[in-house]
Amino acid sequence: MELSTSKNIKAKETFKECGACSNTFANILNREFGYPNELAETALNPLAGGILNQGHQCGMLWGATLAVGAETYRKHKDKDKAIAVAVTATQYVLESFKNRSKAVNCKEILGYSISNLAGIFRLMINTYLKGMENSKCFNLAEEWAPEAIESAKKGLEQDHIKLTMAPVSCASEVVKKMGGTNEEALMVAGFAGGLGLSGNACGALSAAIWMKTLEWCRNNPKKLPPYFNNKIAKRILKSFNEITTSEISCKKITGEEFKNFSDHSEYIRKGGCEALIETLGKS
Repeated sequence: MELSTSKNIKAKETFKECGACSNTFANILNREFGYPNELAETALNPLAGGILNQGHQCGMLWGATLAVGAETYRKHKDKDKAIAVAVTATQYVLESFKNRSKAVNCKEILGYSISNLAGIFRLMINTYLKGMENSKCFNLAEEWAPEAIESAKKGLEQDHIKLTMAPVSCASEVVKKMGGTNEEALMVAGFAGGLGLSGNACGALSAAIWMKTLEWCRNNPKKLPPYFNNKIAKRILKSFNEITTSEISCKKITGEEFKNFSDHSEYIRKGGCEALIETLGKS
């Protein structure tokens, strides 16, 4: 696929080719930055539908955030600054998405849950009646794509951040424990604190699912990871639920509202979510 430009984005065509909203937005932003990474993009498929179709943060956000993280790795030799910029840029992307969609979670955007067969059937019927290119998700992708690029670039420009301590991303810590490279750890940095410290569904969980799926993709280069009934991702979610008693909200798991990455870093350094990070790291 040719590199996109912010003035000529064919988001619906990319969506049809990629098949998942999460994959689509990593694809769009990576090509805008000039660094396609099809393996990493495909590994995002399980985060579509709000993490395994559970209705949490829209997959478009996870995909855009991963691309932003990859760009911070390339732009900054100082990896502490890279983490801070990745989180900050994610916040810009998140705010842009909220302004466009008026919601963050897939369930709220669609107006119903697709975590069960009835919901999936409803989505398929609605898509069939309206036509794929006129579906709610496709229209949102088309409308938000240029704004996603603009907000990501603005966020990435915020590199004047003064650090009082080395920042820590819970998502990056999980990827490192899973054997990920420095680049892979930076790619998920913005997942921290429920995506840009927003307190929503756990970013460490999404990082673990992405990293394990990436490993699967490398071992199965000519196959696509299962979109439904993804046994690898479901196994990770089961372990996660055992630790958190099925609570997925970062805000509720931690009992904290992180105002900045210093708050989050201090919380992690003091042992916050230690058992969860260890468990996910062994996935």
